[in-house]
Amino acid sequence: MSPSAVPNSTANNGQFATDLNLSLVGLGVEYPPFLVGAEALETLANRYYPPSTALKKVLSINRFTGIETRAAIGDVNHPLVNQPNAPSIKELNDLFRQEGVRLSVNACNKAIREWGGSIDDISHIVSTTCTNSANPGFDHFVVKQLGIRSSVEKILLHGIGCSGGMAAMRTAAHLALGSSYQGKPARILVLACEISSVLVRSELDSINQDQQTRVGVCLFSDCASAAVLSNGIGENEGSGPIYELLGWKHQIIDDTEEDLGFDVDPLGWKVVLTQRVPTLAAAAVSPCFQDLVKSIPEIRKDNRSPTAADFDWALHPGGSLIITGVEQAMNLTPEHLRASYEIYMKYGNSSSATILSVLNKLRESEGKEQVIACAFGPGIALEMILLRRRKEASSPMNSLETNGTNGVSHPNGATTHDGTADGNGLARTNGEAIITIEGAVIENGHPATAGTATEAFSSGSDEAFGNAAPFTNNSTTADGGNGSASSLPVEDLD
Repeated sequence: MSPSAVPNSTANNGQFATDLNLSLVGLGVEYPPFLVGAEALETLANRYYPPSTALKKVLSINRFTGIETRAAIGDVNHPLVNQPNAPSIKELNDLFRQEGVRLSVNACNKAIREWGGSIDDISHIVSTTCTNSANPGFDHFVVKQLGIRSSVEKILLHGIGCSGGMAAMRTAAHLALGSSYQGKPARILVLACEISSVLVRSELDSINQDQQTRVGVCLFSDCASAAVLSNGIGENEGSGPIYELLGWKHQIIDDTEEDLGFDVDPLGWKVVLTQRVPTLAAAAVSPCFQDLVKSIPEIRKDNRSPTAADFDWALHPGGSLIITGVEQAMNLTPEHLRASYEIYMKYGNSSSATILSVLNKLRESEGKEQVIACAFGPGIALEMILLRRRKEASSPMNSLETNGTNGVSHPNGATTHDGTADGNGLARTNGEAIITIEGAVIENGHPATAGTATEAFSSGSDEAFGNAAPFTNNSTTADGGNGSASSLPVEDLD
């Protein structure tokens, strides 16, 4: 339903009503218990693949992505990635049916508990994933385990990749507006889940066989996230909205279908990323933002439309060049994007599940009243939502993002965690730290440096970086375990 179909909206002018009465009333994020460092990929590569030029380039990039650790369902010794051959699509599906559903149920339970309502009042479920395509969809099994009635209206979105979490929220908003038009209450459970870590062997196979520089294997991680979206009718549960939805926009960047994707393969899915993505994405944000702001008259003050810097930004952290590209294109500071930087550094890119994690992180700190959420997906699709947050929206229940196992260290770069700040003495050598988030010291707004990164370039792998520019200010981050420099953002996309 279009905004003009809602009572008190302005018809046929493309503007949102001032009283949509849509809000997120519960959020839940569930990361798996392992955090793997860059050395995990090197360990697997050295175990099963011969040295090659392409592999050397990928492993160099892997050390300098700006990601400290990535969330994964297992450590480097997980049996599924240590078979003689890459896991089959059936093995991947069986694992998703177990681990993906488990993560999803936990994330949903967190969101439902914060909402405070009854599962019997959930009217719809909108789910998304790009790392499973079985029928029935994974949402069917999540509904069963949650104990939600089987007649609940379900929608499972596919083919939208990293923009999936945003697209699911947009779809839920339209469903809620339809219920509002009928005078019915809507409590819509939004769910995104991705299990990317076990695709590592399939990606390494392609690097070895085709001698391709495939950077996706360096970026992606595992996560489930959920939200409850309400249309406010009959609402008497919980403590009120976390974020109110004021408007949204979806658009496709023309002639970019070949730049960003996730191709089906007998051994799972293969990431498609080109060097054009950061530039294309950054260039598309400003026009989209301007159109969105114009469509929401209520945010104008003193007859002036707000600028990008008037908002906090929950940007999907697809890669360091995505974040810094948008930061520069929109004249933002790292403070505007602090939640995106932190999630990227600590957990990596969990595709569709990441954006709700960023929104969950953002509410833990004081900030601007209004928020722009933004993500990119295959198409290339751009999704943008303007939200207004409640200042006191931080929830102790959801400040712990995982159900890890008490910070027990595991060999080969895997660390379990309990969702608390796990800053293990991250090193900083130069400059004054102006932001500190969960142990990660930020220098001049970017990960603090222990010197310039030369290893990747001296190894002859600069071709793999294309024309990508790293973070400014010699921004290598530091390894939490020993304080050594470990990451300089380079050619990393979506």
